[in-house]
Amino acid sequence: MPYLIFLVYFLLVPIILLSLLALWDQTRGKPLPPALQGHSLLKMLGVLIVIALVYTTPWDNYLVATRVWWYNPELVMGITLGWVPLEEYLFFALQPLMIGLWLLLLARRLPVPNENNGRSARVISVSLAGAIWLAAVIILFTGWQPGTYLALELAWALPPILLQLIFGADILLRHRRLVLLTIIPVTLYLSLADTVAIAGGTWTIDPAQSLGMLLGGILPVEEFVFFLLTTVLVTFGLVLSIATESRRQLRALVPTSR
Repeated sequence: MPYLIFLVYFLLVPIILLSLLALWDQTRGKPLPPALQGHSLLKMLGVLIVIALVYTTPWDNYLVATRVWWYNPELVMGITLGWVPLEEYLFFALQPLMIGLWLLLLARRLPVPNENNGRSARVISVSLAGAIWLAAVIILFTGWQPGTYLALELAWALPPILLQLIFGADILLRHRRLVLLTIIPVTLYLSLADTVAIAGGTWTIDPAQSLGMLLGGILPVEEFVFFLLTTVLVTFGLVLSIATESRRQLRALVPTSR
């Protein structure tokens, strides 16, 4: 399967459908609930796409340069920036866009709980994520080759997730239904799409630098973890951006002088 065809089938088509639904909601005057009107979701989505491109590009180039994964040169357009084909950069932009449009669809329909879940969620989630990050760093320093890909994923993705949790784990917990109903279906969908691409020879994961655990006999578990982490990053970022509680929390952290 050519990489460009993969993008069209599994990302561009859903984006078009979700965009049409978003426009339909807008024409019907269906707004986001007041608790999710902190910032414009579409504007924040644009910011997140830029961040995704900047943050992911060096990491992904390193993966290809060190042969953690590689692509079939006959199944890409042949335009390469660094070690990575142009299609990969398009994926960096299209994945957050699809996630954002799906989240927008849900946010306009799901009820927002009224309870305040307190601050304990922050301590627990940050401690757990920090421990996992530390374990990933230890794996990289010890040079255990089968854990390379998984450790690189966790070491790369967890620092920004930790920042998100430190700022607003309690906010994310309050909006847990929106968070989970975005993360779970999107992760499963992208993992299924990735399975098709791997089976079609679009790209290959190095067996020597992965654990060898294949979901469905095809998908390396690291690929599932990758889509989980990236979907979490985008979902957390968007929910924290549009939640009105985030503005109050930010003002409390950075008080303005009169």
